[in-house]
Amino acid sequence: MVFCMIRCALRRLTAVLTALTFASALAGAAARAEDAGAPIVSHGIAMHGAPALPADFKNLPYVNPDAPKGGKIAIGFYGAFNSFNPYNLKAGSAAQGLSGNVFQGLMMRSLDEPFTLYRLVAESIETDAARSYALFRIDPRARFSDGHPLTAEDVLFSFELFKLKGRPQQRSAYSLVKKAEAPDPLTVRYDLAGVNDRELPLILALMPILPKHKTNTETFEDTTLEIPIGSGPYVIASIKPGEQVKMTRNPDYWGKDLPSARGLQNFDEIRHEYFRDVNTWYEALASGVIDFRPESDPTRWTQAYRFPALDDGRVKREAIPFGLPKGLDGIAFNTRRPLFKDARLREALAMMFDFEWLNTSIYAGVYKRSRSFYDDSELSSAGRPADARERALLAQWPDAVRADIMAGQWAPPVTDGTGRDRAPARRALSLLAEAGYVLQDTVLVEKATGTPVSIEIPVEDRGQERLLLNYAESLRRIGVTARIRLLDEALFQRRRQSYDFDMMVGTWAASPSPGNEQRGRWGSASATIEGSFNLAGAQSPAIDGMIKAIVAAQSHEDFVAAVRAYDRVLLSGFYVVPLFYTPAQWIAYSTKLKRPERVPLFGVNTEYWWSAAP
Repeated sequence: MVFCMIRCALRRLTAVLTALTFASALAGAAARAEDAGAPIVSHGIAMHGAPALPADFKNLPYVNPDAPKGGKIAIGFYGAFNSFNPYNLKAGSAAQGLSGNVFQGLMMRSLDEPFTLYRLVAESIETDAARSYALFRIDPRARFSDGHPLTAEDVLFSFELFKLKGRPQQRSAYSLVKKAEAPDPLTVRYDLAGVNDRELPLILALMPILPKHKTNTETFEDTTLEIPIGSGPYVIASIKPGEQVKMTRNPDYWGKDLPSARGLQNFDEIRHEYFRDVNTWYEALASGVIDFRPESDPTRWTQAYRFPALDDGRVKREAIPFGLPKGLDGIAFNTRRPLFKDARLREALAMMFDFEWLNTSIYAGVYKRSRSFYDDSELSSAGRPADARERALLAQWPDAVRADIMAGQWAPPVTDGTGRDRAPARRALSLLAEAGYVLQDTVLVEKATGTPVSIEIPVEDRGQERLLLNYAESLRRIGVTARIRLLDEALFQRRRQSYDFDMMVGTWAASPSPGNEQRGRWGSASATIEGSFNLAGAQSPAIDGMIKAIVAAQSHEDFVAAVRAYDRVLLSGFYVVPLFYTPAQWIAYSTKLKRPERVPLFGVNTEYWWSAAP
């Protein structure tokens, strides 16, 4: 016991000295290192460059460090849930809000930097300039909510479990690690030699840590409503299966005095309410059942927000601009199906999406058409000709990018907005003729076999249904039959995970630091893994090559070039029908909730809000 006390005291002293020694942050230390293999110890790590905050930072810049603790918040979600395990393959309907509140990783992400992590369970990270290894020193105070110490044994247990039975993107990333070991009970070291993946230390730092003493490896892949044990600031207090989850603050939370925790998780109670109907979800805000609701329906946003609580000031509505790349919502073509193997057919069907008419007639003109997977950012290739760096990256695959996309001249077709523009149909039919399809009477058929082109598109809510019914009507003009099938949330998720669809609406959210997660979205290996995010089933050596270039980039300039080249390859594949985006977040919330004036790079998040209610 005495030896343990001395060792822990020495660890704390070492951490203090380390923080003081490396207050100039990661990049400065790397620049001073004469040997590329010299160790760099820091309180944080950035994907590129140095963390913005020094080792002695007091709080994150977008929080109110003096925010009062207390009060309650109720947040609504669409759908239901049937599991408290969000990390296995069957987690399509897992409860929301567990990551960060219940489960934690070794480090936490700042919402005000592209991809920077700061200390949390790990009090420091050590690596070298090449990032050939990552060594984490665990805070000796770290505990699970049942009081059990969190040690390196739990970290390695979680790592091996996720590598074997986790979600596809976890298995893919963790399998790159050469060796994982624990030099002592509070230290974890990952050998990354030869991997050439600068993001991997950050991915490992974000891995959720499960308690070895409470996790059943035999049943890990099953859905479960057993109350989970984590190291986060909240514990699950009660549940109504499929309907409600109530989390309460853990008064013994080990990390409450950390600078990275100051001003966060301010509510004593967080209640998540689930609604199977979108209108009921909206009415729950109007009636005071929930306190916060993001909005995605422009018609509701522009026309329906009229109720007494809004008129008398109990509810506030805001459109808040944010700095993230806007990503892409789209309708994915399932290229696992023989019909969609030809990119010319995919491009022709995409031509028939009449954004201008939809935006004006249905969506009150609030949307912008997506032109890139990284719109409104320096990462987008839209409107930019490829530079020398991009062309060098793409040289190995000369046919992967179309000439007009390489020149930055491509954009989705624009109609006259009347809903009767014939020009897109003429262009689409011309392209379909090149691909071997012909219009017979009013039906598009494959010329060689006479097989009609008929597709089914499952949807999960009325908003998607309305959108896709309009698209189906446009497709009918070129002889394509599209059946839109509204499914309940559980069936929709099953069909999505097993790729049982012709086309399906998907969301490819974009961060300012894309990396390893792209393997699970577009990497060739993920196309055949059930439950991956590769909806389109893309399998392209050029895509795989660009992902490798993104994660290996050492400078900001090389990183931007790799992402733009990647964007061009994806656009050239015509894997999705690009939809649209809003330039701001739409939120409505109870005025008993307060937030800082400053909005971080990643936009609004209630984790740093607080209650003004008595």
